[in-house]
Amino acid sequence: MATFKEISAADVKTTRSVLNQLVDVIQEDISGSATRKSYQMFVTGGVGPGVTSSLYQTVYDQDFSLQTANALFDMTVGLYHSGSTAMSSSSGVDSNGKLLFPSSSLMMREKVDIYKQYASSLLGDSDTFFTTPFGSSEAGDVIDAACFVSFKRLFTRDRMKRETFALKMYQSASQAQAGVGLSPFRKTDVTAEYEQGFSNLHTTSTSSVKIYTDFGSSQNKRRTFGGAVGNLVDSSDTSRNVGLVFYDAGTIVLNLGGTTANPRAINGAQIMSGTISAMTAIADANRAGVPRGMTVLGGNSSFADRGAKSVPSSAPSTPIQANTKFVPDFMVSGSIDNIVDHLATCRFQSGSLTAATFQNNTNINSTLIFCRSTADEFNYSSNPTYTDSSNRIRVIDEGQEDVQRSFSFITTVGLYDVNDNLLAVAKLSRPIEKNDEKDLTIRVRLDF
Repeated sequence: MATFKEISAADVKTTRSVLNQLVDVIQEDISGSATRKSYQMFVTGGVGPGVTSSLYQTVYDQDFSLQTANALFDMTVGLYHSGSTAMSSSSGVDSNGKLLFPSSSLMMREKVDIYKQYASSLLGDSDTFFTTPFGSSEAGDVIDAACFVSFKRLFTRDRMKRETFALKMYQSASQAQAGVGLSPFRKTDVTAEYEQGFSNLHTTSTSSVKIYTDFGSSQNKRRTFGGAVGNLVDSSDTSRNVGLVFYDAGTIVLNLGGTTANPRAINGAQIMSGTISAMTAIADANRAGVPRGMTVLGGNSSFADRGAKSVPSSAPSTPIQANTKFVPDFMVSGSIDNIVDHLATCRFQSGSLTAATFQNNTNINSTLIFCRSTADEFNYSSNPTYTDSSNRIRVIDEGQEDVQRSFSFITTVGLYDVNDNLLAVAKLSRPIEKNDEKDLTIRVRLDF
C-alpha cells in the first residue's frame, strides 16, 4: 500500500497572475468628522492658549471608533522649502541653516519637513521638488504648495493600475457674499455692525466641480525613485496638469497653487475668509465670537486686526475683504488641521457620490503541484475499518469478496517535506473514486 509518493521537479510549475479590484471612496467618508481621525502631535507655546494640530489626518470608511473601520488614506499638506511661499514668509535662517518664521505663521517647519519627507521617499532627494507635469523644467510647473494623499496598502495592494484613477474635487471655494453666513468679526463699540458677512473656509463648495484623472499615463510611462508615476490632468482639459500619481507608493500629490486664470487642483489665488487657529493672547473686542487662540483670515488689516481705539466711528456700507489668498496666506497662517479640514470638508462635498476611485493590482504568485497516481497506486486505505477481522477488504456487496477489486475515495491531498512533516492540506470539493483501472492527476494550487 502506497502511502507517500515523492513529487518530482517535473510535477511542479510556477505561474504569476494579476488580480484587479475596484476601490471607491465616497464623499462623506472624506468630509465627515467621525470618519476622519486627527492626531494632536503639535503644540505651540508662549503666546496665548497655544495651538494644537495634527501632522496628518486619516480617513476611514466608517466611524473610526468602530473595530470594523478600515483606514482608507492619510491626508496632509506640505511646502517646498525653497519655494516662493516658504521663502517669502521666512524671516531668515538660524545658525544651523534652518528657516525662521514669525509667530503669525503656523507650523511652517512642519509643512516644509512633510514636503521633504515625501520628496525623499518618492523622488529620492529631500531637497528636490515635485513638478506637474512630471519632469518639467519650467519654473511655473513646480509644486510649491502640495496636498499629499497616501492610500493604505489594504486598498492599493501591490500598486495602483494606470489610467484607472479619478478624483472628484471642487476647484474653487464658495464665493464670498455680503450678509450671508458666518460673521468672523464685527464692531461692538458703535451702533452699526461691521461684519465680514461670509466665511468660505468652513462652507462646502457648490460649484466648479472638476474630475481629475491620470488619462494618458499608459502612453507616457515614467519611473522615478518611488516607482511608476503619472500625471493627473483635468478630464475636461487634459492639457491642464493638476498633480501626480505615484502608482507603486499609492500616493497622490495635488498642486494647490496656480492663478485664477490658470488654476491647478484648486484655485490657489482665490480669496479666503474665516477664523483659524493662531497664537493670540487675548480675545479681540472688535471681532465678535473670536476667542483667544483664534484669528480672522480675510479681515481688513487697516483696522479690523487692531485694537478698539482704531475702529472707525462709522461702519462701511459693504463688507471689507483683505487680499488673503489660499496660497500663500492660508497655507502660511493656518495649521495643518485647519488646511486639511478645509480641503476635506469643503472641496470633496458631503454627499454619497464617489469622491475617488481606482483599480489596484495584486500580484499572485502561484505554485502548481501535480499529484499523480497510476492505476496501481492509492487504491487502498490505511483506515483500520477498511479490512475485517480476517484481514479481508470490506466490500459493499456481500459474497463478492473474491472478485471485488479494491478501491478508495480520495478526499484530501497532504503535502509533506523530506522528514514527513505535513506542510499543507488540499481538500477536494467531492470524493473521487480511485481503482486499478484509473489513472488520476490532482492539481494543487498554492497562491502567495
